Amino acid sequence: MPKEVDPHYQYSPNLRSEVSAFLPTNYQKVLEVGCSYGTFRKNLEQANEYWGIEPNVVVANEASQHLDKVLSGLFEEVLDQLPDAYFDLVICNDVIEHMADPDQFLELIKLKMCPGASLVGSIPNVRHISNLKGLLIQKDWQYEDAGILDRTHLKFFTQKSLKNLFLRHGFRIDKISGINDISSRAFFPRVFARLLYLILGDDIRYVQIGFRVNP
Repeated sequence: MPKEVDPHYQYSPNLRSEVSAFLPTNYQKVLEVGCSYGTFRKNLEQANEYWGIEPNVVVANEASQHLDKVLSGLFEEVLDQLPDAYFDLVICNDVIEHMADPDQFLELIKLKMCPGASLVGSIPNVRHISNLKGLLIQKDWQYEDAGILDRTHLKFFTQKSLKNLFLRHGFRIDKISGINDISSRAFFPRVFARLLYLILGDDIRYVQIGFRVNP
C-alpha cells in the first residue's frame, strides 16, 4: 500500500464470498493482510483466532470490533508484532498488487506461517478482456479510481505471472483460477468474444484471480 493512506478512500464492505472457495479445510490461527473492515471473517465457518493488518487507522478501528487483534500500519511496519511460525492461514484479498516489493513480502510472510499453512487471496487480472480492449484496440491505458487499473496499484499480474511469482518463492500451488466472470457482451459481440477466448485463452473472461498456495 502507498505510504500515505488517504483517510477518505472509500473502502468496500464486500464480503468477497467468492474467495471462500479457496479456503483450506482446517485452520485455527488466521491473519488477514489488508483486512479492511474485517468483514471477510464472516466467510470462515470454523472457530478461529483472527488477526488483521490495516493501514487506514479509521478503518482499522472499525475492524477491531470484528477481529481478535488488529495492527494498524503497513505490513512491514507491524511485521515485528507478528509471532513467527504462528498462522496456519494468511489471507490477502487484493493486496499484493499494492505492494512495491511482492517478492520481499512472500519471503517475510513465510516466516510467520506454521508448517502446512495456506496463503489464500485474490488479485486483479490484467489480461481481462476489458483491459485488452483498451490496450490493443483503443491503444490506451487509463488509470481509474477502482478496478483492474486502480491508480493505487503498483504491480500487475496475469495468471501465469502470478504462478511464477509463487513458484519463485517456494510455494506449492494448491488452487489457482479466475474469479468474477464479467460478461464479454459488455465489451465485444458474443461471437467475437468466443473467438477471442479460443485465440487468447479462457483466462481473459475473469476480472480477478483467486489462489491458495502453501510454503
